[in-house]
Amino acid sequence: MNTYQKKVLIVDDSVVIRKAIEKFLSEYQVEVIGKASNGAMALEMFREFKPDIVTLDITMPGLDGFQTLKEMVRIDKSSKIIVITALSDKATGLKALKYGAKSYLTKPFGPEKFQEALSRLID
Repeated sequence: MNTYQKKVLIVDDSVVIRKAIEKFLSEYQVEVIGKASNGAMALEMFREFKPDIVTLDITMPGLDGFQTLKEMVRIDKSSKIIVITALSDKATGLKALKYGAKSYLTKPFGPEKFQEALSRLID
C-alpha cells in the first residue's frame, strides 16, 4: 500500500539536477510521478498525472520555464510550483512569483534550501 501524500513532477534539462532533486525528495512521503527534460514534455506529464508539486527549471531548450509555468498555472491555478534557476538575479525570481510560482531557488542549492522550499508547500 502506498502512503505517499504528494505527487511530484521534476522538470530540468540536466540529468544531474533531476537526480539531485529526486534524492532530496526521498526524505519526504512524496512520489516522483515523472521527470521531464523540457517544457513540452513537462506539460504533457502535468496534464496526465496532475502532480501536487512541480520543480521547474527556467532555462531549458524549446519551451522555457516561464512559458511552461504560465501554461501550468493556466491549466491549474492551485499548482504548487518551485522554480529552480541558475539565473540568480532578483528580477528572475520576482518574475517567477508573478507568473504563479509558489517559491524559487537559485542553483546551486543544497538539501537544506530545497527542503525549506518544499516544506512550505507540503504543510
